[in-house]
Amino acid sequence: MKPKLIPVLALAGGLSLAMATCSGNDSATDTNATATGTATPAAAATPDHASQFLTDVIQTNNAEIKFGQAAQSTGSTQAVRDFGKMLVDDHTKANAQASEIAKALNVIVPTSIKPDDMATYNMVTGMKGAGFDKDFADAMVKGHQNAIDKFRKEADSGDPAQVTDFAKQTLPTLKKHLETAKSLQK
Repeated sequence: MKPKLIPVLALAGGLSLAMATCSGNDSATDTNATATGTATPAAAATPDHASQFLTDVIQTNNAEIKFGQAAQSTGSTQAVRDFGKMLVDDHTKANAQASEIAKALNVIVPTSIKPDDMATYNMVTGMKGAGFDKDFADAMVKGHQNAIDKFRKEADSGDPAQVTDFAKQTLPTLKKHLETAKSLQK
């Protein structure tokens, strides 16, 4: 493993944890309340766990869309560019669904990307050619593996049905992304 790849993979872990972690990071929600001016505090209508899951999913979808756009423009192979388009298309669709659920549950819909995700993005997009392709694929494998675990846990949680149903419906897409990312590592 290249020494410069270690920080990318470490930060990719942060990206993947952001996908659906329920860490109780209220600062992201509070920051977005001021920025977007939409909805009321999440705790007013839905359990904190579900609101944090939705907030994290939406922020990570924002990051995945940004990663996909970078892959489309920076990827050195058609396979990487095609995967970038898949990420943009699928995460845009998932973001619309998650945002709709969040609004229905009075959860603030963030428009931002978490700082850890932005740091990972900056590191990966600092590479060019085959280096970009490799670091991008590695980050996507790690991120989607962790996301699948988080979505499985959410699907089995006691959160509101629309949140657990969303997690169940999204799992096949995340698995497809993981398999595609793994194929890019070869």
